[in-house]
Amino acid sequence: MSDLTSAGKTAGTGTAQPAGPPPDPRGPLRTWADDLRMGLAFALRGGREGWMRTLLTAVGVGLGVALLLLTTAIPGALAGRDQRGAARAEVPASDAEYVGGTVLVGNVDTEYHDTMVRGRLLLPEGPDAPLPPGLDRFPKPGEMVVSPALADLLDDAGSDLLRERLDYGIAGTVSDAGLIDPGELAYYAGSDDIAAADVNVSRVAAFGEDADDQAMEPVLVLLAMIVFVALLMPVAVFLIAAVRFGGERRDRRLAALRLVGADGRAVRRIAAGEALAGALLGLVAGTGLFLLGRQLAGGVTVYDMSIFASDLDPSPALALLVAAAVPAAAVGVTLLALRGVVIEPLGVVRSARPRRRRIWWRLLLPAGGLALLAPMMGRGDDAGAFPEWQVIGGTVLLLTGITALLPWLVEAVVARLGRGPTSWQLAVRRLQLSSGTAARLVNGIAVAVAGAIALQMVFTGVEDDYKEETGYDAGRYQLAVYASAGQDVGVGDRIEGTEGVSETVTRVSTVLAGKKRNPRNSVTLSVGSCAELREMAKLAGCRDGDAFYLTDTYGSADSTHMATAGDPLYLDPSYDGMAGKALPWAPPSDIRPARARADSDGNKYDGIVATPGAVPDVRDSGAFTAWVDVRLDPAVPEAAERVRNEVAGADPLLSVHTLNSEIYEEDFAGIRTGLAVGAACVLVLIGSSLLVGQLEQLRERRKLLSSLVAFGTRRSTLSLSVLWQTAIPVALGMALSTAFGLALGTVLMRMTDTPVAVDWASVLTMAGAGAGVVAAVTALSMPLLIRLMRPDGLRTE
Repeated sequence: MSDLTSAGKTAGTGTAQPAGPPPDPRGPLRTWADDLRMGLAFALRGGREGWMRTLLTAVGVGLGVALLLLTTAIPGALAGRDQRGAARAEVPASDAEYVGGTVLVGNVDTEYHDTMVRGRLLLPEGPDAPLPPGLDRFPKPGEMVVSPALADLLDDAGSDLLRERLDYGIAGTVSDAGLIDPGELAYYAGSDDIAAADVNVSRVAAFGEDADDQAMEPVLVLLAMIVFVALLMPVAVFLIAAVRFGGERRDRRLAALRLVGADGRAVRRIAAGEALAGALLGLVAGTGLFLLGRQLAGGVTVYDMSIFASDLDPSPALALLVAAAVPAAAVGVTLLALRGVVIEPLGVVRSARPRRRRIWWRLLLPAGGLALLAPMMGRGDDAGAFPEWQVIGGTVLLLTGITALLPWLVEAVVARLGRGPTSWQLAVRRLQLSSGTAARLVNGIAVAVAGAIALQMVFTGVEDDYKEETGYDAGRYQLAVYASAGQDVGVGDRIEGTEGVSETVTRVSTVLAGKKRNPRNSVTLSVGSCAELREMAKLAGCRDGDAFYLTDTYGSADSTHMATAGDPLYLDPSYDGMAGKALPWAPPSDIRPARARADSDGNKYDGIVATPGAVPDVRDSGAFTAWVDVRLDPAVPEAAERVRNEVAGADPLLSVHTLNSEIYEEDFAGIRTGLAVGAACVLVLIGSSLLVGQLEQLRERRKLLSSLVAFGTRRSTLSLSVLWQTAIPVALGMALSTAFGLALGTVLMRMTDTPVAVDWASVLTMAGAGAGVVAAVTALSMPLLIRLMRPDGLRTE
């Protein structure tokens, strides 16, 4: 009591007089400084309880600060990624630049286990040939320079097939300047063979071009803004919750200060000092966590994306804003919280049933958000850019409405709960006395789930606008190999016997025309075996020497006329300025019609198809292409990698395509990937912060738990009561967040002029993910709960 008495005198307002407290002789600035200093002392030198409370606050704030700093650094990191990609872009040479300062570059990109491996073959043409970024010299023929990630992969014991494909000696490592991220698989190899190649080989005069600053479409900008808000809002909510850790003990201590003479203003200044201590320590902890995460960033890959640590530099202005905003928010939240708690010398009103919350002002927040967003409904891309601050302001107000309404909803629901088993009654009574604390712990997850549901609705609604249907039947064929004149068109025969290949269909095509020069009409001639022709057309019968003209397809009239007119036809006809071999061919008299079938692109074949015995050797023409469709046996592992090895052995410049039925626009895919990466980080923050908050709540009730066990309450009953205390607010929070998420998603879809549709499976998945995080946190807190129920928890100091 002597410490509290001296504390009261230091905070000092003296003995109350009828005319009010006498003026403090120290002056207002000195009074503020002394009271804040006392709050700092309570936080840092308040015994085990004091520093444990401050430590929990610092950890909670630190997690939020670390993520905020990471957020401020991401724009710079993405800009660095774009600049690295632009710096290695290949600038083709013009005819005037052919002499001396050029380099031949062969594109030999490949895939390994669904991951792209960027490959380039290099042949310098003269001493002044430009060197790609990241290299200090050109690799010699038979050598390659690899990225660190590719070097590690090649050293892996399970990468035999990749080592077989990249059969070069490793002569060095590509530096960071030549890579877009530390996880990129890339290599440069020397080769003399590309001198005679004219496919997938280009003559390059320089490397580097300006980064693409093309503006995104308004809908994509809108999505990016909503992603930004949806990811940062939970962080802000958790920061606010973290600075209120240990609020009940703080209020009892401040009531004791009132008992020894401190007035209300002094008590609030002391509380501000305590909050400031936790916030400042949180800033230090958050900075440390960010620096640690920055060093580890290069070794972490999320959704095939990683970032160089050197690129993770927060914007100085934004970092200073975080450093100023976090302590200010901590003090502001603490003072705001004290307005609802009457700290009196004889106790704290919080120990009794709290005053019922009012709902009217809580409804104003989402109503204001809808009012800001409503004027933009129906704009879409045609009406230009969406007002940035109006979008962000409306979304923030709408999501903030969750944090305002959830405490009222929890209080209103638990007030009507009662009968049930002992564990249920203990949980309900606890929630009735402190529903606000329970709601604060769930607020962050509710905001995150609402934002995720809204974004999922919008992404699902607009993805058709940014998705291209390739027409490939990926269930029928999984790979395709493309070859042209001068390349090994017999690659289909090579890979036909490869382990894991069920079927190959090869079609070799050239141009067939009715005149040697300037043909008015031309069609495609495709040559293959009868089995291969049956993949192109529905044939009643076929033997070598047969030919067919395809009907029910584009250009079928020309095919019919040219096949049946009896006029001479020419393979590879000549055009003005382009001489062709013009190989003559007379269609057989028994050429027959056939109905066309669809190719792997989903398009019907057209023109004339023939067996090898019916036409001259197409390889003798100067212009032909070969396309090999490959069907893989799903029961054979590494089948695709074996096919790629066979193709690379035939000619590394041959293109092997993985057939996908659909592809997405790059900007849209980038925003969606950014959402996934950010959501993963926010989930880690949510789980960590919830765990810290749960542990703090259990510590607050240590004596109560030990007392109940000492009086005979079963530990399983107390464990179930803790579970109910978590489950009830979580269920209410998920219901509220689902409603708000659907409302926000509907508004955003109307803003993008997209028909409103709800994917209930995705909505339930988002809500389930949020509930799953809370369930995991509850399970992790059980060991501490069991330890706190021991009799030694009744000890007091």
